[in-house]
Amino acid sequence: MQNQPIRKTIIISAPRERVWEVVLNDHYTSIWYEEFSLGARAETTWEEGSKVVFTDVSGGGLVGQVIVNHPLEMVTVEYQGIMHAGYEEYDSEDAQEVKGGRETYTLTGIDDLTELIVETDIPPALFESMSMAWERALRKIKKLSEEPLS
Repeated sequence: MQNQPIRKTIIISAPRERVWEVVLNDHYTSIWYEEFSLGARAETTWEEGSKVVFTDVSGGGLVGQVIVNHPLEMVTVEYQGIMHAGYEEYDSEDAQEVKGGRETYTLTGIDDLTELIVETDIPPALFESMSMAWERALRKIKKLSEEPLS
């Protein structure tokens, strides 16, 4: 079965540098990833070609690779498999279902106004819940990006 695309957009009253930091920095991702799963986090350098392991407290998640990183403009991860109980799986039916799916963050803007676009491919069974989770996550990204630096 073919994955369904999700495309979400939000306008943030903050410069791209700040939004980029909130989208990729562990300090912030640990906050907005919670909209997807308890204790969710990413292990990666975010450099092009680097591995990305998204996990949560259960040890479940996704494994991918950063295929595009244009700082302050775009980052794309392509999924290659899943995490199950802390182990990487690439050949199971669930892993094959996500393989080749992508998640892209695109930032455009001028001065202190940034448009963040998130595009991702979701298996049909997860489409509704993930679409709602992305709505909540984008609101958190906006809030975190617009907060004064401490």
